[in-house]
Amino acid sequence: MIFVATSKGQFHMGPNIVSCALGRGGVIAAADKREGDGASPIGVWTIRRFLYRADRLARPKTHLPLTEIGQNDGWCDAKDDAAYNQPVHLPYPARCETLWREDAVYDLIGILGHNDDPVVPDRGSAIFLHLARPGYLPTEGCIALSLEDMLMVMETAQPGSAIEIRA
Repeated sequence: MIFVATSKGQFHMGPNIVSCALGRGGVIAAADKREGDGASPIGVWTIRRFLYRADRLARPKTHLPLTEIGQNDGWCDAKDDAAYNQPVHLPYPARCETLWREDAVYDLIGILGHNDDPVVPDRGSAIFLHLARPGYLPTEGCIALSLEDMLMVMETAQPGSAIEIRA
């Protein structure tokens, strides 16, 4: 199944259309994506696996690999580091995102196959599917959904499922 996120803030799950948030920098061709630009990369990105906060949520149903987020889990976004766009253990010497957050945004995360095979420095990191802030505020380049819609994606997604980001 391919889910579709559009720059109009719509997320298509088969016949259902729900709200989503995309990057504060709009959408951009994947070849033009740069670290820190706040844009969501246009293209089709396989959903690799899901992460979740077991201290806040019951184990969600999914057909894809599912891992609990730990307090020391991070994601490297330092474009000159060997672990760029890869998970890391915190503390980590280079710049990275903390996955264990005070807010609920990363309580569920879908790891998307953007810039991961191979990883190209400065082409964007941590392009995730995650939970939306109230009011669907823009992301740093990710796709954000409500908790209910994210759980539906997790339950519906099969190996090979992807998210297409469109203008």
